Amino acid sequence: MTLQLGETAPDFTVASTEGNIQFHEWLGDDWAVLFSHPADYTPVCTTELGAFAKRKDEFASRGVKLIGVSVDPLDSHKDWAKDIEKTQGKGLNFPLLADKDQVVADQYGMIHPKADPKVTVRTVFIIDSAKKIRLMLTYPPSTGRNLDEILRVIDSLQLTDNHKVATPVDWKNGEDVIIVPSLSNEEAKERFPKGWDEQTPYLRVTRQPGRK
Repeated sequence: MTLQLGETAPDFTVASTEGNIQFHEWLGDDWAVLFSHPADYTPVCTTELGAFAKRKDEFASRGVKLIGVSVDPLDSHKDWAKDIEKTQGKGLNFPLLADKDQVVADQYGMIHPKADPKVTVRTVFIIDSAKKIRLMLTYPPSTGRNLDEILRVIDSLQLTDNHKVATPVDWKNGEDVIIVPSLSNEEAKERFPKGWDEQTPYLRVTRQPGRK
């Protein structure tokens, strides 16, 4: 199954380290970061799960829940969790799906047709409170995920959902933003009374809304 940005994230019911998860019900009115692992006891993913656990509060402060998925069974997850806590200094504090029947893997296109059909590719999905997919990012097995980038994208999406702005290259929360080209100068004056730096008619840079 091929998913596209803006589509509704498929619903599923799968066992996890925190009990059965009915995804849409579990998500409620929050956002989610759903991220897959090829298998348990993989070194890069061990570091990632520990890092997500350590930074769970940073995601929660943005209204974002964390949920991991691997096609290994629940007993394997629970044993792996012990290694994660031992080596990373933080135990799992969010659900890890035991997708042994590949329900989630199939719905989210996590099985590469030219790779091992028993393992999932390492993909991150950001899903908003309307259950829409807002980002999909696939990493190679040898490269750990960048949590700062995932948080940066969430900040950008939540900001641009509420204001007529876009975020430029390497933007970080609190920095200047771009007024969207679809907004006329007259409309922009109402929304951005402090003005902007018009570098070209289509590139108007202004302070981030809400920034003091």
